[in-house]
Amino acid sequence: MPLLELDHVYASYGGVRALHDVSLAVDDGQVVGVLGPNGAGKTTTLRAISGVVHTTGAVVYRGKRIGKSPVQAARAGIAHVPEGRGTFAELTVDENLRLGAYTIRGRADERRVLTYFPWLGERRRQQAGTLSGGEQQMLALARALMARPRLLLLDEPSLGLAPRVVRSIFELVSKLNAEEGLTVLVVEQNANVALDHSHKAYVLEAGRVALRGVSAELRDDESVRRSYLGY
Repeated sequence: MPLLELDHVYASYGGVRALHDVSLAVDDGQVVGVLGPNGAGKTTTLRAISGVVHTTGAVVYRGKRIGKSPVQAARAGIAHVPEGRGTFAELTVDENLRLGAYTIRGRADERRVLTYFPWLGERRRQQAGTLSGGEQQMLALARALMARPRLLLLDEPSLGLAPRVVRSIFELVSKLNAEEGLTVLVVEQNANVALDHSHKAYVLEAGRVALRGVSAELRDDESVRRSYLGY
């Protein structure tokens, strides 16, 4: 049984349909990419899982339908790092991290999180808004990990960042997956880097699943690259 499964999911904003009969599955311990151009429905797919957009169809997590609210998704063990990072610019690094632990029972293992982001420990009192774009993306990821998620939803982590920073972020995601078994569903326009760091991928086109497969096979198929991935 997959950790997460979307079964014939439709999603709308007002009267505008954004997802059309989307089905996908994420197995426990996998990194799964969701690829496609702007407007394909990638971000909406993550929002459907988190319960922040109206949906029909089934979103099943750990064998049960999850409620259609962000609070229920967070309590179930799903952490969502949105497009644009979503850090609280006026709060300090430390305050952002503590907000990430708000939904869990007991005390978050902050020391464990900081082993992946040691520089954050030296910047605790710095305002998040004064960090570089790459540092803010790392802070957003660290904050999500404070909630001890079973599943991480990561939306466009490469947006606006230099290639070197993007590689560092995806290498860190792969490390978290390998060392802690963190399951990740990542939306990404940079198909090349996403396929290099995922087990399988789905390609969306106009709100529908146009293609799915093992990441290495998709990456190496020239016709797929030219037709769907743009490189």
